[in-house]
Amino acid sequence: MEKPVRIIVGITGASGAVYGRRALEALKAAGVETHLVITKAAEMTARYELDMKAADIAALADHKYAIGDIAAPISSGSFQTGGMLIAPCSVKTMSEIATGVTSSLISRAADVSLKERRRLVLMVRETPLHLGHLRTLTQLAEMGAVIAPPLPAFYAEPQSLDDLVDQSVGRALDLLGVASPLAKRWGEDLEKGRRST
Repeated sequence: MEKPVRIIVGITGASGAVYGRRALEALKAAGVETHLVITKAAEMTARYELDMKAADIAALADHKYAIGDIAAPISSGSFQTGGMLIAPCSVKTMSEIATGVTSSLISRAADVSLKERRRLVLMVRETPLHLGHLRTLTQLAEMGAVIAPPLPAFYAEPQSLDDLVDQSVGRALDLLGVASPLAKRWGEDLEKGRRST
């Protein structure tokens, strides 16, 4: 019997808590087992941006771990997963991962994903980027991480903020091999609609 796919979701304090929330909702709809870690800064950001408590976001996940729980299953390479998504990913977290510093469960789980050659997708939320940020992103890409900033795709003709969020989250889930109807796809959904008008 095949075990269910597991994805680790990290939510950091960068602006864009909605990306983490929407990813959890989409993963649940896809039947994917989720393992969640939220930073203290992310808890504050979720209150400001979404008017949600950490417990409300945690309720969307199958398993939730404290940021300091370095003994959690996701801190070990022997705990098999289909990869990890950090949505949004702060510059602090990005920098910790790039240097191998594992001072929190998010950076430890990300480090494990890289060492086990599992997919690590970082929805980095910062702009503008200085040279240090760019060098860190290059280092992460060289280590095997996928850098996927949540940038709007206007070819999808978004009609709302939800459409923009869905497109970015859908594409991030694509990178983890999770089928989701969130992303509108060029050559499929979009081209067909234009040809029929």
